[in-house]
Amino acid sequence: MVDLKSQYLKIKDEIDSALLNCVESTQYIKGPDVKQFEENLAKYLDVNHVISCGNGTDALQIAFMALNLQPGDEVIVPAFTYVATAEAIALLKLTPVMVDVEPHTFNIDVNAVKKAITPKTKAIVPVHLYGQTANMEPIIQLAEKHGLYIIEDNAQALGAETIFSDGIVKKTGTIGHIGCNSFFPTKNLGTFGDGGALTTNDEKLAERCRIISTHGQKQKYYHETIGCNSRLDTIHAAVLNVKLKYLDDYISARQKAAECYYKNLNELDLLTLPQKATYANHSFNQFTLTVKNGKRDALQEHLKQNSIPSIIYYPLPLYKQPAFQQYSPEGFKLQNTEILCNSVLSIPMHTELTEDIQNKVIQTIKYFKNKNSTNHF
Repeated sequence: MVDLKSQYLKIKDEIDSALLNCVESTQYIKGPDVKQFEENLAKYLDVNHVISCGNGTDALQIAFMALNLQPGDEVIVPAFTYVATAEAIALLKLTPVMVDVEPHTFNIDVNAVKKAITPKTKAIVPVHLYGQTANMEPIIQLAEKHGLYIIEDNAQALGAETIFSDGIVKKTGTIGHIGCNSFFPTKNLGTFGDGGALTTNDEKLAERCRIISTHGQKQKYYHETIGCNSRLDTIHAAVLNVKLKYLDDYISARQKAAECYYKNLNELDLLTLPQKATYANHSFNQFTLTVKNGKRDALQEHLKQNSIPSIIYYPLPLYKQPAFQQYSPEGFKLQNTEILCNSVLSIPMHTELTEDIQNKVIQTIKYFKNKNSTNHF
């Protein structure tokens, strides 16, 4: 699904030098590379504050803590997303309220959000799933009308942009009150392990995030609030400082690969390809197909037999996960979420995709379609 080694080899000298400098400095925690990376990422995103942390899930937890949400407060999340989005909510004894998504962008449905708002609602978490920007403009309008916080789950979309109706363009993760980012190795900007960051334009929120992420202390050994221990290791910051310079190139490579898939798979009535929203540019952290007529699992097996990897992101709605069933009534179902969980399939998408690799993927899918054409897709 990804080729991290080839990506590394292209910038090996820079990476190796950065790693060696970090090792020789022995400043493994809160070293100078961490501060430098926070400044570099803030400049890239055009945001006032970047607060690095241990991983994307920690970023979500710190965001909710910084907003001082209280047990029982409701937070609206898409039901079709990775577990971390709701996990951080439940961990703090907040209530995740799961709503449906749009069938073609895979992102949170604004009308579903509108219907889910109650007097207990305190926040909305739009997830920029698969690298596609959620429809932020109407979400902002809803949040302003009801006095709600917006926490962007930007784990899969760092570098993507939203285009507002007045022509203003903003990077995802800088639009809501707080953005939460992941630097897991397979992300648009990935390090050599776990890493994360929060982004905000609010100085007070930024300060609270920093305090919370370091045991609730602003001054060492003086703890102002209950916090956690979540830091970006210096060695990961060193890697990210190098790779950040290439992030736009990485996204361009993903978009170029996506165009190849669109060109060659768009006419197959077996598939629905991911919709590119008019209000955004898609960064294609994944390229996710919707396979029709219950043929998803058969196509995945066919790909496997031809040594082509694929992944189902995600096979179960959040509300059907045993850990989250308490938050939804028995028999609760969301139509689009149910359909997508039974039909989505992500095929290889990364910065190092060659024409030969993509051609094999495409031809293998076409062969499967033709072989099954008598089933009248």
